[in-house]
Amino acid sequence: MTTVLPRHDTASLFAPVTATLRAMFGTDDLPGLTPGLLVTDEYGWSPASTLVDGTRLPQLLTEAAARWGGTPHACAALAWKSYSYWAALPVVLGWASARRVPLADADDVLIHFADRRPLITLGLRRSTTVAVLPHDPLALSGLPQVRVVADEAELLTALRASLLDAHLAPLVEAIRGEVRIGTRTLLGSVASGIAHGVLRAADALPGSSTEAVGTLLDALDLADLVELVPGPGGAPTVQRRTCCLAFTLPRPKLCQGCCVTP
Repeated sequence: MTTVLPRHDTASLFAPVTATLRAMFGTDDLPGLTPGLLVTDEYGWSPASTLVDGTRLPQLLTEAAARWGGTPHACAALAWKSYSYWAALPVVLGWASARRVPLADADDVLIHFADRRPLITLGLRRSTTVAVLPHDPLALSGLPQVRVVADEAELLTALRASLLDAHLAPLVEAIRGEVRIGTRTLLGSVASGIAHGVLRAADALPGSSTEAVGTLLDALDLADLVELVPGPGGAPTVQRRTCCLAFTLPRPKLCQGCCVTP
């Protein structure tokens, strides 16, 4: 049986993530994550594993088709772009801000479609495991949700195993079972979302955001899918090497850093 901590203790595990999100967006009311990140009442929510196993994946794809009106594969690509951004953001911000990583297995990420503003809303179970380094104050807390890893390399391995290997990669295959779309196209959105998220949070993070992007994408074997290039003011921006297919919509859109030439 899972031990559930008192609410204030549980929230403290994720404080670096929620503080960084607040610094990035200026609010806790985000269009893809539940306020405070943690789901306190799971009624109406489903685990993301119901997308992976196909139970709720048709609903995601149907909602995407109604929203964008494009071809099935373009709408699936855009649904994935949104989903993977919000699924990865708390994980990579936890690593970049404090080396405190929520392990976002598909069973611990919760979803619902009730809010009509975003395509889908995500949150974390209060029982979600957080991986930390030995010098983190949580390492001596004895809390059941805390997993202490040996070093930085093992922390990145745990991040990859939960976020990519146990969650996003199986969902990529599930989507490809429904529509014809390439793995590289979908993983390109993961790489782009991670890079955009970390760069947007740069002012709230210790150290170099560009180095953080490089380390994360190397750990996930996604570094060849994007490139960081100087923007108009000299700040780094993300240049994609794959396309999210937004340019094929009835109302075409070229995203910043798109690899498609206008």
